[in-house]
Amino acid sequence: MHLFDLAAVLITAAALFSWANHRWLGMPTTLGVMLISLVLSLGLAGLRWFGIDWADGVEQVIAAIDFDEALLHGMLSFLLFAGALHVDLARLREHQWVVGALASVGVLVSTALVGFGAWLVFSLIGIPIPLIWCLVFGALISPTDPIAVLATLKQLGAPKALEIKIAGESLFNDGVGVVVFIVLLGIASGAAPASVEGIGKLFLMEAVGGVIFGLALGWVGFHLLKSVDKYDVEVLLSLALVMGGYALAFRLHVSAPIAIVVAGLFIGNQGRSLAMSAQTRERLDEFWELIDEILNAVLFLLIGIEVLVLTFNGQYLLAGLVLIP
Repeated sequence: MHLFDLAAVLITAAALFSWANHRWLGMPTTLGVMLISLVLSLGLAGLRWFGIDWADGVEQVIAAIDFDEALLHGMLSFLLFAGALHVDLARLREHQWVVGALASVGVLVSTALVGFGAWLVFSLIGIPIPLIWCLVFGALISPTDPIAVLATLKQLGAPKALEIKIAGESLFNDGVGVVVFIVLLGIASGAAPASVEGIGKLFLMEAVGGVIFGLALGWVGFHLLKSVDKYDVEVLLSLALVMGGYALAFRLHVSAPIAIVVAGLFIGNQGRSLAMSAQTRERLDEFWELIDEILNAVLFLLIGIEVLVLTFNGQYLLAGLVLIP
């Protein structure tokens, strides 16, 4: 399947499911899209029991997607920048210790608890999975996604401080989670040193290097934006900052997610107030909000249809049910 055809199928499905959700379900868009795609996937899978196989086309779409490339080397950069762009750094500083602890220590503790818990459950059920791969799994699912929670909090009129804590923690734990995941994956696959010193150096290079590179990106982007007053050029510059910066971070072996978060905070605070006109701020906000909504809809669509290619195994299903709580 050609890249354009694949993108056309995903965007069309996400648009139709978003419309159906808005028309009948009224849920947050991402959750509604995921629910509809999940129900549709289960329905297509159920038809196989009656000898009707309509799922082949969907499976071809899924098979054509490289999820590592699509997410880690594609969507993630845009999603992180869009999220960071709208975080009020002054208000975030008021809760910096809470947010910092949740996004760093919280991710590490969650990774360890989930990893050891999964290893114990798998061992009891009789599934021989090494501990290191269980820790990789723990790092994979530890970062949180606050989309539904934030939507509910806004509807209930919850304190702004609570929203800031949840949004800030989610933003930074994505970057930290990716770093922890990469480090553990490297150890599990034998591509990274397993010594404490080696792990520490790799983590510092990824995390600290990502922060420094992100500050540099933000500084360059700030001065480029400040030098012009034409919103279409400035939107294009923000795209270049995200895509070029993310690609370059990988070449420099620093954390691209952390770099983009830091650059997004820089542009969203210093850049918005000192380098943009009111018209540019409005257009830039609208552009990145739209990018965020579209990519989240596509991402949650993919989560729903992924059910069709899963191999169901009684032991794995039991282990998954035990691990959910």
